[in-house]
Amino acid sequence: MTADTNVLISGAGIAGPALAHWLHHAGYTVTVVECAPAPRPGGQTVDLRGAGRTVIERMGLMDQARAVSVDQEGLALVDAHGRVIARMPVDSFGGEGFISEIEILRGDLARVLFDASGPGTRTEYVFDDSITALEQDDDGVMVAFEKSAPRRFGLVVGADGLHSVVRQLAFGPEDSFMRPLDLYNAWFTARGTLDELGLDGWFLMHNAPGGLVASARPGRLPGEVKASLSFRQRKGEPPLVYKRHDTAAQRELIAQRFTEAGAATRWQVPRLLKAMFQASDFAFDSMGQVHMDAWSRGRVVLLGDAAYCPTPLTGLGTSLALVGGYVLAGELARAGGAHNAAFANYERIMRPYVTKAQELPPGGASGYAPFSAIWIRLRAASMRQMTRWPMSQLLARQFSKAEAIDLPDYSLPANDFRTA
Repeated sequence: MTADTNVLISGAGIAGPALAHWLHHAGYTVTVVECAPAPRPGGQTVDLRGAGRTVIERMGLMDQARAVSVDQEGLALVDAHGRVIARMPVDSFGGEGFISEIEILRGDLARVLFDASGPGTRTEYVFDDSITALEQDDDGVMVAFEKSAPRRFGLVVGADGLHSVVRQLAFGPEDSFMRPLDLYNAWFTARGTLDELGLDGWFLMHNAPGGLVASARPGRLPGEVKASLSFRQRKGEPPLVYKRHDTAAQRELIAQRFTEAGAATRWQVPRLLKAMFQASDFAFDSMGQVHMDAWSRGRVVLLGDAAYCPTPLTGLGTSLALVGGYVLAGELARAGGAHNAAFANYERIMRPYVTKAQELPPGGASGYAPFSAIWIRLRAASMRQMTRWPMSQLLARQFSKAEAIDLPDYSLPANDFRTA
């Protein structure tokens, strides 16, 4: 063991535990630090598609993933009265459409990865703590924590999401790397409203003039609905300033936006607004992409959303996290712990995949949340044509991006990644 095989990972979401799994099987000593008090449950659904699905298969976790997947019929657009105006079944585009064949609640996938990388392995998980300072030298990184005593590691990996603390400490302020989409979104769980919403297994989405979007989809548990309320920044309006941890103010902001635009009485928005104020898992954030010229600096490297967030509009964030963790671990093992070479190869392999994955679907944010009633009708009309030529060809290229990487087959002297 060399100093470089003692690794600290910040973040216990998707990317962090996936990387920890592979590093453990490569013989590394791994510590994962997470600011939450335990693995975070629930959350919205994430797509398991393309190369990300292949990585889960190589981890030997596909059965566990399928066991906690969510049954969904597909995506349907509804009007103000709840009438379906366009739909795309889950089997469209070979199960790789807007709703993929395997959809899993983020917390359920994180638990599958945690169980595979934590208990019974050498990996140490430290919850309810976070990194506050990094000091690099030629031989390692001294890390200061909010609660724990300082510790020294050979390498530090920032897998701590869109608002990465590691990225800020090692690379600079967030606004240097963030490209905002001028789109804001709230996620939460509504309970006991499945019949009232008329989901019948479908992910229902309603667009209202003013760049507003309301959606609801089935959860995994009985009587559980995963809901979302979104709005776009108004034309000519400065970027929204809000406190990230003031959820009361965020809920009021969402309600105000829907009320001002006259959307608070459309479709099932009244029920969703009521559920939003009662939800215990409410989360609010802006949407943006992370673009960086380099993902490593010295002994610090970034992974997943911290390095190359594509936004939920692409449906590829989970694939990037899983594939990135696989490639980073594989290149570290292949380089025998020589981190400079490993980081360079990790970026060389991942950069083309990331570039494609960050290409937004047709229309981008305006396609997701049109401002005018005319563009809302055009969006529904285009969705009705998506499985027909020539629209089908355009969408097929968009969905095929999940497979746009030739995954290396990393084999180790004592452990093969395919059977780990």
